[in-house]
Amino acid sequence: MLKLTNLTKKFGTFTAVNNINLEINAGDFFGFLGQNGAGKTTTIKMITGLYAPTNGTVQIGGYDIQKNHIEAKKLIGYIPDQPFLYEKLTGKEFLFFCGGLYKIEKYKLKNKIDETIDQLKIEQWVDKRTEEYSQGMKQRIAIASALLHNPNLLVVDEPMVGLDPQSALVVKNVLKQKASEGVAIFMSTHSLNVAEEVCSRIGMIKDGQMIFEDKKEVVEEIIGTDHQNLESLFLQMTK
Repeated sequence: MLKLTNLTKKFGTFTAVNNINLEINAGDFFGFLGQNGAGKTTTIKMITGLYAPTNGTVQIGGYDIQKNHIEAKKLIGYIPDQPFLYEKLTGKEFLFFCGGLYKIEKYKLKNKIDETIDQLKIEQWVDKRTEEYSQGMKQRIAIASALLHNPNLLVVDEPMVGLDPQSALVVKNVLKQKASEGVAIFMSTHSLNVAEEVCSRIGMIKDGQMIFEDKKEVVEEIIGTDHQNLESLFLQMTK
């Protein structure tokens, strides 16, 4: 579903992402870990088409996002760490607006919005203007908007920012459900306990280079041999 080939991004003489090769298949829940400045956000911006690679390619469902950007982007649901909402719209109006961008038929869109509101448990405040929302409420509306068109790939940047424990549980359950339905998920996070709990694969980036990538079972074997948890392994590999 997602294939990165020799992916590189340079800003002048600085190499932010250096020759990353990675393939994420349908149903994979990939946790992308790294320190601040390691290259996570730059990688995400190339995956979503916001940055053009200096070298290499990003393929989504077989489409090169630089050559076939519309077809590729139709397959993506993007959840940024700082969601942008139109403050004078209610949450439900914003969802109708987002669904309209994907040209979803009105009756299908209404049913999908109702389903997503129920999934994310946002019915109590979805009719309020988003200017009244807390960070956690904004985050859940952003997640809802990314699910409306049934994407094949979810790209998620720090999904737990601003979420209280109950909201975080709802979001984790929704993401796990989507992975079980065959959606590929690429999630960047600093919450190592969340990655350890929900991800089926783990990758680590340092100074723009992938330094580790494997299945959760292999990670657990390494942890069981030499480390207490994923945090211990991460700190050892990125020090």
